[in-house]
Amino acid sequence: MMIVLLSIVSVIAAAGLAGVVWAARGGPRWVHGVAKATLVTADVVAAATKKSGRSSGRGSSGAALGDSGD
Repeated sequence: MMIVLLSIVSVIAAAGLAGVVWAARGGPRWVHGVAKATLVTADVVAAATKKSGRSSGRGSSGAALGDSGD
């Protein structure tokens, strides 16, 4: 069941990417709407990921940069 769900999400993401590329090359008006929806969704997901990453990854950022803490 999880593979089916992942496949559906992958197909939707690929279709959104195709819509963005097609809209950048001109495309019909409805493709511009699909592209806009895809870009807004990507912004929302990026903002949610950034928010959740701040609280969990804050303590390890110094170690990742090579800071020994001395």
